[in-house]
Amino acid sequence: MKNRLEEIRTAKGIKQEELAKALEVSRQTISSLENGKYNPSILLAFKIARYFQLSIEDIFIYEEE
Repeated sequence: MKNRLEEIRTAKGIKQEELAKALEVSRQTISSLENGKYNPSILLAFKIARYFQLSIEDIFIYEEE
C-alpha cells in the first residue's frame, strides 16, 4: 500500500515528531509509514485521516496485486 503521508505532512509544515505526539505513536512509526515499511492498523489510519481532516483514501492508496 502506498501513501501520501510525507507529502501531506510536509505541505502543512508538520514535523514527524509533532505528528507522532498527536497520534500517540513513535516518530519511528511515522518514518516507517512514510517509507512504506509499515502499513497502519485501521485505527491508526482513521486517526491520521482525522488529524489531517481528509479521508483515508486521500492518504492511503490501495494497490491490488
